[in-house]
Amino acid sequence: MKIILLLILLVTLFFQGYCTGSTSCKGRCDEKYNSQNTCHCNSKCSQYDNCCSDYEVLCNAPAPGLSCKGRCGEKYNSQNKCHCNTKCGDHCCSDYTSLCGSSGGGDGGSDITDAEIKSMSEALYALDSNKPSASELIIDSQARVPNSETSSQNDLSPRPLFKFLDEASLFSKPSYAAFMALLDNYERNTGTTEDFTPQQLAEQDTFLREAMSNTELGRKLYAFLFTKGRYSSEEEFLHDLKMMWFGLYSRYAGKMDSSGFEHIFAGEIKRGKISGFHNWLQFYRLEKQGLIDYYSHSFDGPWTSYPDVLGMQFMWDGYFKQVGSSIIGCSPEFDLAVYSLCYITRPGKQCKLSLGGKQLVIQTYTWDKSSYGNGKKYIGSAFPATP
Repeated sequence: MKIILLLILLVTLFFQGYCTGSTSCKGRCDEKYNSQNTCHCNSKCSQYDNCCSDYEVLCNAPAPGLSCKGRCGEKYNSQNKCHCNTKCGDHCCSDYTSLCGSSGGGDGGSDITDAEIKSMSEALYALDSNKPSASELIIDSQARVPNSETSSQNDLSPRPLFKFLDEASLFSKPSYAAFMALLDNYERNTGTTEDFTPQQLAEQDTFLREAMSNTELGRKLYAFLFTKGRYSSEEEFLHDLKMMWFGLYSRYAGKMDSSGFEHIFAGEIKRGKISGFHNWLQFYRLEKQGLIDYYSHSFDGPWTSYPDVLGMQFMWDGYFKQVGSSIIGCSPEFDLAVYSLCYITRPGKQCKLSLGGKQLVIQTYTWDKSSYGNGKKYIGSAFPATP
C-alpha cells in the first residue's frame, strides 16, 4: 500500500511541474523562480537566457512580427507592425519592456533624463573614496599639441607621463587588485581567439563583485538603476554587466577575439593600429614595463584634482595612438560605473555627466554585429569625448 501511495505522489508531482528535471513549460507558465529547476518559465528567464525550450510557444508567444526578440535597438522601419527602440512609445511590441526596456545591454530607454544622469554622476564622483590623492599619484603631462598635430607622431615629451604612483597604498585595495589581475588575460591582436582559463573567468566575477557589490559607489549605481526599473535584483545587474563587458564577440576574421572590457580597458591592435585603450592604470602598467612611450596630449580636462581627463598621443610597442582619451586618477569602480551608467542609459550616444560641477561627455558605441540575451548588445566602445 505504501509503495502505491508513493508512486501516486511521484506521478502527481511530475505532472504538477515540480520535478526539477522537467524541461517543458507545460503547466508552469509564470511560476515562481526555483533554483532547483533545470529551466524556467517566468518573465525573467529571457533575461537570464535559461528559459525552457518551449517557453516562447507556451507562455510568451506574440503573433508573427509582433515580438522584439532579436530586434532590441533596431532602426525605425515603417513596414514593421510594432517597434523595438527607445522611441517606440505607444507603438512598441508587447514584449518590448520584458526583452529590451527593463535591463541594460545597449537598449536603454528615455525614462532616465539628462538631469538624472548628471545627478547620479555627481553622486558617483563624491563616493569615489578609492581614487588616488594628489600625493599618491603625480603625472607629468609635458607637451600639449593642437588637434591639427595629433597625427604627427613626434615625441615631444622626453619623460614618462607617470612620475609617481603609490602602488603599496592603491594596489592593496580589493578593487584595484582585482582589476590589475585582469589586464594580462588578453591577446591584444584582433583575429586571435580569446581562450580564458577557469581562473581568468573567476577573476572577471571577482572584479565585478569588488567593484560593484563591495563598494558604496557600485551599490549606489545599482540602487539608481533598480529604482528606474532597469534591473529587478542585484543578481540580474551583475549578470548583465558580465555579459555586456566580458561577453566575447568577433572584431576580425570571425574569431571570438574581443570584448568591451578588453577593447576599452586593456586595448587592442587591429590592422596595425591601436584600437580602444582608454584606461590610466593599463597605461601606467605598460609604461612601467617600457612598452609605452608617451608623446604628448591634445586635451586636458578642467579638473584640478583627480579624476581628470587627458587626450593623449603615444606609441605602444611600435603602434601609434593618435588620440587616446582616458579618465586619469579614478578608481577602477568609478571607471566601470560611469561607462556602465552611460551605456545602459545612452547606448550609442553621447552621455553628459557632471563631475564636481564640470561637464564630462562620454561617447558610447554598441556592437551591432552580434548580441546576447534576446538581442541585447555588447559594449563596442566607451571613452571621454574630447574636442
